[in-house]
Amino acid sequence: MKLNYSILLCVMLLISCTQKEDKINSRTKQNINDSWFYLAHATEQIDSARAQLDWTSIDLPHTWNNEDVLDSEPGYRRTTSWYKKDMLLNEVYENDKYLLYFEGSNITTTVYINGEEAGGHIGGYIGFEIDITAFVKTGTNEIYVKVDNGYNPDIIPSQKSDFFIYGGITRDVWLITKPKQSIGKIKLATPNVSQESASLEIDVPLDLNEDISDLKLHVFLRNPEGEIISSEIENVTDSAMKVSFRTIQEPKLWDIDSPHLYTVDVFLKKGEEELDKVSERVGFRWFEFVENGPFYLNGKRVLLRGTHRHEEHAGVGAAMSNELHRKDIELIKEMGANFVRLAHYPQDPEIYRACDELGLLVWDELPWCRGGLGGEVWQRNTKNMLREIIDQNYNHPSVIIWSLGNEMYWLPDFENGDDTEKMNTFLTELNTIAHTMDPSRKTAIRKYYEGANIVDVFSPSIWSGWYSGSYKSYQKAIDTYKPQYKSFLHAEYGGSSHVGRHTENPITGEGVISSDGWEEAIVQTKAANIAQIGDWSENYIVDLFDWHLRISETDSSFVGNAQWAFKDFGTPLRPENDIPYLNQKGLVDRSGKPKDAFYVFKSYWAKEPFAYIESHSWTERQGPEGLAREINVFSNCKEVTLFHNGKALGTRTKDISKFPASGLIWNIQFSEGKNELIAKANVENGAMVEDILEVNYRYTKNNVAEELVLTAKKMENGNFMVTAVAIDENGLRCLDYEDKVYFQTLEGGHSIKNQGTPTGSEIISMANGKASIEVISDDSPTAIKIMVMNQNFKGTYLTIAK
Repeated sequence: MKLNYSILLCVMLLISCTQKEDKINSRTKQNINDSWFYLAHATEQIDSARAQLDWTSIDLPHTWNNEDVLDSEPGYRRTTSWYKKDMLLNEVYENDKYLLYFEGSNITTTVYINGEEAGGHIGGYIGFEIDITAFVKTGTNEIYVKVDNGYNPDIIPSQKSDFFIYGGITRDVWLITKPKQSIGKIKLATPNVSQESASLEIDVPLDLNEDISDLKLHVFLRNPEGEIISSEIENVTDSAMKVSFRTIQEPKLWDIDSPHLYTVDVFLKKGEEELDKVSERVGFRWFEFVENGPFYLNGKRVLLRGTHRHEEHAGVGAAMSNELHRKDIELIKEMGANFVRLAHYPQDPEIYRACDELGLLVWDELPWCRGGLGGEVWQRNTKNMLREIIDQNYNHPSVIIWSLGNEMYWLPDFENGDDTEKMNTFLTELNTIAHTMDPSRKTAIRKYYEGANIVDVFSPSIWSGWYSGSYKSYQKAIDTYKPQYKSFLHAEYGGSSHVGRHTENPITGEGVISSDGWEEAIVQTKAANIAQIGDWSENYIVDLFDWHLRISETDSSFVGNAQWAFKDFGTPLRPENDIPYLNQKGLVDRSGKPKDAFYVFKSYWAKEPFAYIESHSWTERQGPEGLAREINVFSNCKEVTLFHNGKALGTRTKDISKFPASGLIWNIQFSEGKNELIAKANVENGAMVEDILEVNYRYTKNNVAEELVLTAKKMENGNFMVTAVAIDENGLRCLDYEDKVYFQTLEGGHSIKNQGTPTGSEIISMANGKASIEVISDDSPTAIKIMVMNQNFKGTYLTIAK
């Protein structure tokens, strides 16, 4: 039978190719990201936009806020802009429909074809389709798109949310052609799944004309290897058809370790003629949140090991390529996570594809983030967006939760918008919509306690060791909340860290700042709110995460948690941060480069053997002679040996019940000057992993900073890395200097700025008395001249000859 199905499929493909060549009733999907023009002109009228001359050439995805969100001026451009493109259609066929599909455009969009309004969409972060059939012609067609990310309290998310609302066509755009008798978006449900068998129900919406005689659906199910394992043929009797595969024997289950995906091919045929075809992938899996207990996937207990993702990247903002989207998810998976909360809005289709393929469970979120409850228009828009999210992402096996909001009652945009009785009424309506559209998944909210019992899964706010308390209170918090909520999943924990900032006296788990070793008597200071008065060092955050993971990994009845957030991201609410307007709670910086904390998570979760000495961004240290310093190694190997200047210091055995670093700790008395540390761990088959770190150590403590010194080093890419160092009167680097400095390239080139990265920010706080910026030379013969300054040092200059 498989041979017959294969022959039949080849015949169908041959028919399809022949039809495509003759352009008879064939579906096509063409990416049209290239060769657009952009106009930053806040007019509502297309005639006014068409009359402008200052259009600039761009490719999609695009946002006009890729840099201005992180520049030195408060606020960012929130208004109307325009896009245009000439689209050539060699021939417009009478029996075809023509559609533009936007994967995302923020936040309201109006589309014009050949000067006429073809349609629009309200709300960002979700895909939408514009039928342009009635407006296109053979030859060149003008596409104009008006996009507006201006303040509109009737559209979620609230402007008071802790992230930027990027304006623009921020995702891919496609031209779709399909026959007028065609297949709509199919919906795949797996109502019964076990190790032994599974069932599949396929809802097939159809666009039909009056003549449906001799119309049939041919449906094929392919296993993960691409083999046809079952098929069905149904006579078309209605515009909404249902096809079922009732018994799929011994399905290969979709799992976090083995994310098997099947393929469903649906053909619409009239007699022997193929009219249309669509394909979707499906995964067979089942899951359960045990009441007041853990989470199960396919009958096995799985601890949810999670993080959060915002959709942005240095230099491009939210207008990320599919390659950048994919890289984020691959890095999250490399870290060993099995769960990701998409915060605080649905994200690019590439994210869901990657999670399906790599095995990451997904919390998908409606962007009701702060702002409270709005009026009739707000409620209509919000309900519509929820329906769009579920409809668009329904088929992805990775999705297990539809989140209905986050911190919704905070900072209401409307009078009495925080009325909890009215909010609960509306939340109940959203919950009903979600369960009606999708009975198989759970609903959730975070940090709206009054609605905790309305949804299936709830996350209270626990920021042990950051906004309040100490991180060593985490187990107490978990034990408090587990019996209160039937399904308690902890979303959001962590804290900020400034790349390269380290301290010899990090704050302890009890919130105490201890001596750094220079004082004769121990000096201790209690820190009540680490976020406000802490040093934002990488050391402290490493300890915080290490403690949280030690607790969660050893609690057998815990559902799991999700660290906040995977990558540093922009926010209008934090101008005072070490990099202004940047939320620095990421495990990687805004360009995706791992911080120390990334390796803490790897040490608990990752499968690929590794070792990492804390810390590769801490290579200049100081302390009294004879004082031992604690060195931590983070590794997922059973045993690690540490060497100091060629001498073995002993082997430690990893034990996650121990803190810190699961017991991979050594006390070292550094030599003055260069010190080489090597961590080695044996793995299977006699192989070995190792990590090498060089530390320059001194026995003299620096005094107060007296000067900023600038130096430059040419990089492999031809640019210059310009570094500012704070030194004392003896020329020692001031390892305790943390003030902000301000870079400016005066002539001969320009700095890479507004990136929100450690070397791409003109305004940045020093990390252990050091800050750097990358500078690009221009084509002129003029030497590069750079300045750095702050309130204490009025201006230091450096000239770089070309």
